[in-house]
Amino acid sequence: MPTMYLVLIAIVVVVLGTVLARYQYVARHAPEVQSTVTEPRWVRWTLTGIALTFMVLFLLLPLVAVFVEALRKGWDTYVAALTEPDAWSAIKLTLITALIAVPLNLVFGVAAAWAIAKFEFKGKALLTSLVDLPFSVSPVVAGLTYVLLFGANGWFGSWLEAHNLKVIFAVPGIVLATVFVTFPFIARELIPLMQAQGNDEEQAAIVLGASGWQTFWRVTLPNIKWGLLYGVILCNARAMGEFGAVSVVSGSIRGQTNTIPLHVEILYADFQSSAAFAVASLLALLALVTLVLKSIAEWRAEKEHKEAASLPPERPRDDSAVTA
Repeated sequence: MPTMYLVLIAIVVVVLGTVLARYQYVARHAPEVQSTVTEPRWVRWTLTGIALTFMVLFLLLPLVAVFVEALRKGWDTYVAALTEPDAWSAIKLTLITALIAVPLNLVFGVAAAWAIAKFEFKGKALLTSLVDLPFSVSPVVAGLTYVLLFGANGWFGSWLEAHNLKVIFAVPGIVLATVFVTFPFIARELIPLMQAQGNDEEQAAIVLGASGWQTFWRVTLPNIKWGLLYGVILCNARAMGEFGAVSVVSGSIRGQTNTIPLHVEILYADFQSSAAFAVASLLALLALVTLVLKSIAEWRAEKEHKEAASLPPERPRDDSAVTA
């Protein structure tokens, strides 16, 4: 039991530490402006208390409850639930899916964001709508779409069967569903960032003789690196935690096509609550790591932006003096 309390204390410290560090940084670097708040102090404290109560009850308390239930029967039971063959298979499949889906979305997201933010072309509005499509379509519907396309009775099912290829109820189907669901995260982080930066630096690099790849690698990428990292973090978290679309295309075959969320559901349905919460704690840890990395990425991005804004403007070059 002492281990459980140490884990719970660590969780609370990480969450509160991240929030307080973020608040202190914003307060320290916020511009000094005259406050326009006119509400009485008791109104502000009441609203703040309601917000904090909501966060504790609906965000922090469920997160703590996961670890309490996971460690209720001791550390040995917790470790045994994670090292059990079916659990280990689910962990490996989840990691494999994320390792495939995240790099693909990294390439697709950067390409889509660069095209939308830097160029004007016919079909730009359509491309923007397609990027947002996974946000408006239920993951279950997305999974059913892949079943309709690649299932045994789907449009390409006969061809796949004739060539001994399997997509549905196999790893390719899980990867395809995950790529679809997580596609917007990187693109949507980069599009407003690239639009705000404009095209001046890229055009200057091209005028100076840089190729397209050199322009992207030496000009565009350094300007978007923290936004890109932020999008990758969110994309990875969603890829590892996706349930709806993956549950449709995977078939939930134990030891073969179960990811961590699906394995948690099966364990809980079999009344193995301790094992279910133990495996679920991995996703909770992923949420904590995502929170910390997200805060670090935002802090570094704001720091670099403020440092760049504080630099003195470059003095215009005196061409007449150079000529003389």
